[in-house]
Amino acid sequence: MTDFGYLRDIVGNFNDIGWKVSDVISRQTRAVHLIVRLHQRRSDPSLWLSRGTTSEKEMTLRLHTVGRVATLALALLMAPLAAAAQQAGKVYRVGILGEKASDPSEARLWQAFRLALRERGWIEGENLLIESRWAEGDAARLPELVPELAAELVRLKVDLIVTRGSTYVQGAQKATSSIPIVFLMHADPVGTGHVASLARPGGHITGLANLQTDLAPKRLEFLRAAVPEATRIAVLWNPETPSHTTALKALEEVARPLQVQLQPVVARNEAELEDAFAAMARAHAQAVVVLSYGPYIAARQRLAALAMRYRLPPMFREREHTEAGGLMSYGTNIEDLMRRGAIYVDKILRGAKPADLPVEQAMKFEFVINLKTAQALGLTIPPALLFQATEVIQ
Repeated sequence: MTDFGYLRDIVGNFNDIGWKVSDVISRQTRAVHLIVRLHQRRSDPSLWLSRGTTSEKEMTLRLHTVGRVATLALALLMAPLAAAAQQAGKVYRVGILGEKASDPSEARLWQAFRLALRERGWIEGENLLIESRWAEGDAARLPELVPELAAELVRLKVDLIVTRGSTYVQGAQKATSSIPIVFLMHADPVGTGHVASLARPGGHITGLANLQTDLAPKRLEFLRAAVPEATRIAVLWNPETPSHTTALKALEEVARPLQVQLQPVVARNEAELEDAFAAMARAHAQAVVVLSYGPYIAARQRLAALAMRYRLPPMFREREHTEAGGLMSYGTNIEDLMRRGAIYVDKILRGAKPADLPVEQAMKFEFVINLKTAQALGLTIPPALLFQATEVIQ
């Protein structure tokens, strides 16, 4: 029986080659040394005799075996090197489909995403190019504008499209059925049909869910606790936003046990906000829940001013609204989602399939109360509600 113990001895000599390199390169280096040693033994048969091998037939058999092993080792060495050379020469192109580049809040969130990519080895200008397309707050044209912007990214032959919410995912889906799409803060990916299920997305779309639909009832509960006399509560929404329909249904389910009558009011863009609040006042609304929508976030100062003028305590999802003067916000930590989204992009660029990457849900939540706004509205926030807040703006 042929003794292969010497092969283990040879490989064992290279457990630590003294270079701070990746495991792949380390294995390739060991393979080079292995081939050299095998070649030396094959070239000098006397090296075998030192191991007590005196049979010429056995020595010939070993030499043929070593030749085959050396050939296999060389093949194993060259394949990764060829693949590595191919990957090293490629510059990946990622398309960003965003809301408004000029919004400081939007810019801050996308910067967090970029930094998270950099932490995973994706350096812009070296192995990564980012192509960005922005709707720039043109809410009136979003249904037709977003597919157009996504089509531009497709023509640029991006390797992946990354975006935030359901409106943009839907637009990107219209532009391509093959390029991977990663969403960073989808309100209801299953309810909108963008993925088959959270565990098995299927298709070419995956990402992170921000649980807007699941958290919407909790927002209504918090608002009711802050304004206990409010039995007529308006809901500001946009029927063209895919996730708003399911969020509105979730609110309606919890409104009945809370003995609250909901009054849905539509505003598709900033220009319609004034009329929307006037309609709330005519309907004698006593508070308002504002569903998450990019143009609403962009118009957050105006929303806060309108709510104050019409004396309607507002509840939002994003903390940016509360920082701008809104009463309360309850939702996910968006910056955390943006950073986690970079992990999806990293995995897909390295070969993972979107269909095989389960949709992850938000893990960090923020409940922010603006006491200055509460005082201006003549509200006294109950201590129990203040205790639940993650941040109180004085």
